[in-house]
Amino acid sequence: MKKVFFIIAVIIAISCNRNSPDSGAKIITVSIAPFGYFVKEIAGDDFNVNIMVPAGANPHIYEPYPEQITKLRKSVAYISNGFLGFEMTWLDRFYEMNTSMTRLSLGDAIVPIRSEHEHEGEHSEGADPHYWVSPKCAASMALSVKELISSLNPSATEKYESNYATLVSKIGEIDKKASSLFSSYRGESFMIYHPNLAYLARDYGLKEVSVEFEGKEPPPSRLKELIDLSRTKNIHTIFVQREYDVRNAKAIADEIDAEVVVIDPLSGDWMKSTTDIIEALHLSFTNSRK
Repeated sequence: MKKVFFIIAVIIAISCNRNSPDSGAKIITVSIAPFGYFVKEIAGDDFNVNIMVPAGANPHIYEPYPEQITKLRKSVAYISNGFLGFEMTWLDRFYEMNTSMTRLSLGDAIVPIRSEHEHEGEHSEGADPHYWVSPKCAASMALSVKELISSLNPSATEKYESNYATLVSKIGEIDKKASSLFSSYRGESFMIYHPNLAYLARDYGLKEVSVEFEGKEPPPSRLKELIDLSRTKNIHTIFVQREYDVRNAKAIADEIDAEVVVIDPLSGDWMKSTTDIIEALHLSFTNSRK
């Protein structure tokens, strides 16, 4: 079915390109919305951003729409994650459709956390793909994006350098905030339904505990471990990504007498979503000590 869908998408994309004039606008395609944030902050309105995985979609298993393929074929660059499941299936095909695109994998800019397991029904990922949530990783990502954009439009390099400096300053403020808020909680554990805060945990001395077990709901033995851990560590919060079914997290939360807090790491507003996550984590640690 995927091959059939891909062929249909290609045909529609080619047809659209032939039947409509090229606007001449420069497009940068990105795998996920947070990457688009970095492009816009640095490039301003110089480029249009085509997001392959829109808000609300699961980036591990997402499949593109014809409209996205059309924009992909017009793109001057593609910014990939490097580790997301859907890229394992689609990225080579994307590059075949537009061989002239400049390619940037932001996964090359960070020190990856290698995956210990695969998720059922999802593509194999060589490393944890959720690095953008950590401000420390974000600073490295911003540098890579700035260099890419400057290479695409050298005449505006001075503008991009200025915007980059402003962005890095903002990221630095969030980094300082996270370091300050978590300084008293280093070594503390937090619980999350699907593990997507491992880099944040690593970079600020925290421990992520996943409710999922090999990409599935935990078996009774794992559930008992979670209950015992929540009592030992006084954990009363389970975080869940907006794209996941909150009902599954709620069922587990009821077992361990915890509340469910929804986070949105795939938001296009990276600054707000990351700040919200950091503050929510800090609040959960504060409540655990009451």
